[in-house]
Amino acid sequence: MTFLTIIVRGLLRRPVRTGLTLVGISIGIAAVVALVGISRGFEQSWAKGMQARGTDIVVSTMGSGLAPKPFDASVRDQIAAVPGVAAVCPIFVDLTSIESSSMMIVSSREWGGFSWQNLKLLSGRMPKDAMEPVVVLGQNAAEVLEKKLGDPIQIEARELTVVGIVDGGALVENGSVILSLPLYQEISGNQGKINVVDVRATAGASEEAIKKLCAEINQVVTEAKALPAGENVGNSQAYKFISAMSWGTSLLAVIVGVLGVMNTMLMTVFERKQEICILLAIGWKRSRIIRMVLLESALLGFLGGIAGVLIGSMTVKVLETLPAIHGLLEPDLSPRLMAISVAISVIVGVISGIYPAWRSSRLNPSLAMQG
Repeated sequence: MTFLTIIVRGLLRRPVRTGLTLVGISIGIAAVVALVGISRGFEQSWAKGMQARGTDIVVSTMGSGLAPKPFDASVRDQIAAVPGVAAVCPIFVDLTSIESSSMMIVSSREWGGFSWQNLKLLSGRMPKDAMEPVVVLGQNAAEVLEKKLGDPIQIEARELTVVGIVDGGALVENGSVILSLPLYQEISGNQGKINVVDVRATAGASEEAIKKLCAEINQVVTEAKALPAGENVGNSQAYKFISAMSWGTSLLAVIVGVLGVMNTMLMTVFERKQEICILLAIGWKRSRIIRMVLLESALLGFLGGIAGVLIGSMTVKVLETLPAIHGLLEPDLSPRLMAISVAISVIVGVISGIYPAWRSSRLNPSLAMQG
């Protein structure tokens, strides 16, 4: 009988208890995968949307809300005058309910600005001018809202017409209702207001040059803050709160898993007291007994981690189809997140096994002679 066989046999001795412990661990790890994957996916989806539009810098007032706060549109000209800025496109972006969808991205863009250029028409046409009462829909938004060309769409108190379905090259773009900035300013009562300025740096600008350009814009503009496009959402208070809540909730679930594994290993040591004493009596070192128990708990954590990753991934895939978030984000189910989740589970197993391993190594070999 090999060392590994003894470890596996120890877990199979009480299959129901081992199974229930695996369920506890897997639920905790599934929470990590689902919650952290969704929060990271939110940030990455918006970053990909910026990249699809060719935006290098985002100037906004991302605070405690998911949408930036409005500021005066005159900021646009201040930014455009900064050396190193190739183009600007003011935007008013909103997250609001539209008809059957409880949350939809409304992206209103300066008429003729570069943020229209990445939109590839799949059917229909673009608006004829800035005030034509029409919208184009990203292909995911059209699916969620169940709209086709020529259908009416209600935005606040105004009824508009769908004239185009587009592919924006990123999930966030494809999940948006897109219209001209002046039209939405009139509809929403935000005349003269914007809440985002997309900025393109001069061609070939390095990452360092973009950061320097952000600093120069921040010296000119006081109403909003300029950040590289990939960092804009991640630096918002709302995202930081969501991320902290995701890790906090996951931590609580993992702690429950720790207690479950510790209880299982303590019971295993208690039931195998005579077996462990016999192993000590025939020459096993106490360090080997400790290693045996720790490897059992680590294996329990590893198996629970694998199961948790599978459960978490399936849960995210189901959540991704819900109308409330469909088209808003693409969850992060990267190999890195999976590896981190399994590593957390193994560490949980090892930590949970430390006390039971120490208890087992303190047993007296003479107890092997009892009953």
